[in-house]
Amino acid sequence: MTITAIILIAINMITYSLINVYWIKFVILVVSIIFFFLILQFFRNPKRTTNQNNKHIIAPVDGKVVAIEEVYEKEYFKDNRLQISIFMSPINVHVTRHPIGGKVTYSKYHPGKFLVAWHPKSSEENERTTVVVKNDVAGEVLYRQIAGAMAKRIVNYAEVDAEVIQGSDSGFIKFGSRVDVFVPVGTKVNVEINQKVKGGVSVIADVAS
Repeated sequence: MTITAIILIAINMITYSLINVYWIKFVILVVSIIFFFLILQFFRNPKRTTNQNNKHIIAPVDGKVVAIEEVYEKEYFKDNRLQISIFMSPINVHVTRHPIGGKVTYSKYHPGKFLVAWHPKSSEENERTTVVVKNDVAGEVLYRQIAGAMAKRIVNYAEVDAEVIQGSDSGFIKFGSRVDVFVPVGTKVNVEINQKVKGGVSVIADVAS
């Protein structure tokens, strides 16, 4: 954000010295201010209070549930899993949070394409990271950050063998994107298609007692 601010200030200083038409300088200034506030809005990281519960799987991001389906997860589990996909628009908070607490057993970055996030092949062909967290109650839960058409960088904080807290920050995706959560088949799902969820707060599934 600091770099963005410096660039915008430089643009306006150059505009002020080279352009004599007042309304053009004013328009550039207004556009610069609006753009800067949009950037601030996008990179915000609001504090969230997560009710710690190993039986709950919480939404890792803000957004809308776009898929709930049984699929074959071929990267890590290599078996059928229930996939819950959450799509983030550019106006959503893009911080990714750990859906469960426990030990990180897998964390891998994959370079790739930048298909639109809702494209069927985006989960396999786009830039993405795959993280698996394990605890004694929920077992292993996999979540995958997937870059969208506008996203050009995924940040992933999860490191193998690290102990993480449910709801804590696990990464960030720049601009429109998606996160898929993979849970065991038969897990009780608490959300439905098109439902809006809040990262670190909304319980999207319950594991068996």
